[in-house]
Amino acid sequence: MKADDPRWTALAKTAERMRARAHAPYSKYHVGAALLTTQGVSRGCNVENASYPLCICAEGNAVAHAIARGWREFTAMAVATEGPMPGAPCGACRQIMAEFAVDLPVALVVAGEVRQVVTVRELLPLTFTGEYLATGDETRTPRAPRVPRR
Repeated sequence: MKADDPRWTALAKTAERMRARAHAPYSKYHVGAALLTTQGVSRGCNVENASYPLCICAEGNAVAHAIARGWREFTAMAVATEGPMPGAPCGACRQIMAEFAVDLPVALVVAGEVRQVVTVRELLPLTFTGEYLATGDETRTPRAPRVPRR
């Protein structure tokens, strides 16, 4: 879907509503996400914590919510940020999304308007996927050399 595709409108509005629910007392950077699946829309917002490593991003939150519901076929995601520039998902969220859909279109939304549409693959080139962890294929899965036990 291109940025001007009308199907993005509802998803962008949902992401904006979720942004309003974000808990971001420290950074003041509110983010909302709406993940369209074949079974429904999963929503998420960022939830900050005074212990920064414990923060939860909106995109990862939306994916986790979908997985918890048993929804694994992702169609599109909208990510709403305050702007003025549209914010893209962080590296960790890119990796979380790549686990399920590397070709997932992601709309970057500001004030309910889709500013840009990219894919997870574009956001995270050379994506690390489960293929790298496959067993039995040493040419595809680099492993550390074995150290003999003493």
